[in-house]
Amino acid sequence: MDKIPFTKMQGAGNDYIYVNTMEYPIANPAEAAVRWSDRHTGIGSDGLVLIGASPSPEADFSMRIFNADGSEAMMCGNACRCIGKYLYERGLIQKTEILLQTLSGIKTLILHIVDGRVESVTVDMLEPKLADESLYLPDHGLSQGIFVSMGNPHYVIFTDDVNQIADLGPVLENHPAFPERCNIELAEQKGDSIFRVRVWERGSGITMSCGTGACATAVAAFVSGRSDRRSQIIMDGGTLTIELRETDNHVLLTGPADFVFDGEIEQADDVQKI
Repeated sequence: MDKIPFTKMQGAGNDYIYVNTMEYPIANPAEAAVRWSDRHTGIGSDGLVLIGASPSPEADFSMRIFNADGSEAMMCGNACRCIGKYLYERGLIQKTEILLQTLSGIKTLILHIVDGRVESVTVDMLEPKLADESLYLPDHGLSQGIFVSMGNPHYVIFTDDVNQIADLGPVLENHPAFPERCNIELAEQKGDSIFRVRVWERGSGITMSCGTGACATAVAAFVSGRSDRRSQIIMDGGTLTIELRETDNHVLLTGPADFVFDGEIEQADDVQKI
């Protein structure tokens, strides 16, 4: 069996396995994500991220992301930040503004460099999309939630008990109102434009953080009059800063990205590189 080098990284506690597929292509990333993400028998992570060449000249690199259950996600804000740090500090690019192709479009990564290292990254998450009207799911005794698409679907509920996420998350992820399943955020206001948020990610369950979830919460807070255009989103793994830019309504996500460790893992025959 071949050995595949990987890098474990985390952004506000949202941890993924990163593989440079320009050097080590993976034939079956969905199966690899399931095996490698297991926290008892694998590396342990929220999923697998593939860093690749861009399929078009408009972007510098591409990303694909697979959740811990093997399902493919459209993109991930925390993973985008980690990719920016990876590309710069591993010498794959020297620019401090990177265009990254994702399944939900090209994202701009702005690297904030201190003493030659990436201290934080701002991701232009583009313009959010809102449902025509908020959804109300009375069969679960919930207050009205707000549906926000950040290139992937989110349902944000403002509550005074974010710890309900363990019980409500799996039910709402698979609710008939969401035929493609949904990411679920429970948010409690803690101050002016400050929110404590817990998230249930589609395909991964409870995670320490979710970049698109933080963005969706900030958008929902703004449109419902709970915050201004700049907010602090406190998740289990840390705090993310979100700005809803007035000039073009783009959502800007800023937060840390960190290396955890490097390693090699053997592939089973059905996930060997091509």
